[in-house]
Amino acid sequence: MKLLRNLKLALGGLLVAGLAACGGGGSSGSASSGTLRLALTDAPACGYDAVNVTIQKIRVHQSSSASDADGGWSEIVLNPAKRVDLLNLTNGVLDELGQTPLPTGKYTQLRLVLADNTGANPLVNSVVLTSNKSEVALKTPSGQQSGVKTNINIDIAANKLADFVLDFDACKSVVVAGGSGQYLLKPVVSVIPRSTSGVAGFVDATMVANGNTSVSLQQGGVLIKATTPDSTGKFLLQPVGPGS
Repeated sequence: MKLLRNLKLALGGLLVAGLAACGGGGSSGSASSGTLRLALTDAPACGYDAVNVTIQKIRVHQSSSASDADGGWSEIVLNPAKRVDLLNLTNGVLDELGQTPLPTGKYTQLRLVLADNTGANPLVNSVVLTSNKSEVALKTPSGQQSGVKTNINIDIAANKLADFVLDFDACKSVVVAGGSGQYLLKPVVSVIPRSTSGVAGFVDATMVANGNTSVSLQQGGVLIKATTPDSTGKFLLQPVGPGS
């Protein structure tokens, strides 16, 4: 009851600012181009101390049915590839992935391309198990070279910055392969506007001492965002679009 009461007090005083995506921001491109900027975030995962993925590039296309071999793709290439522990990207933390100029228009397909585990580097993508602290490989989907496909709805306007976040749900993305001891990576990724709005507050610090406390934001019974408070009880759920 104490935890619930503190949450209600904290939430009652929150400020929700306006949406920033696709507005403001300049670009050095011509009047026929705009800019796409991407960052990465995550919700808390279950049963793991770390969920590591290595990102090579992000590709976008105006056609939702475009294949890997079709022309018209634009890319944000990470060189060198970036290894990220998704569980560090909670409580409002974002990891910047970069930006690229794009021709104006509507983009409807995004592909997240991850590096492959190899014999020389078997833990490029991996999980660290909470139960015994061991690190094991994450097997990526077949055909990973073409990337994980996600449907998007991003408008690139002339001389404007379209600012979005890839929300990589680590908990839903890691699948145990029966009794084989193998862990499969089946990425669950959504693309949401980066906004200046969010939900900030605190819980009693004594309630987070056991390390099992989490805070979630729901809309109509649907989980929108969740995080783990820091050691002082502070939490930040961001980005979150305006709403009830």
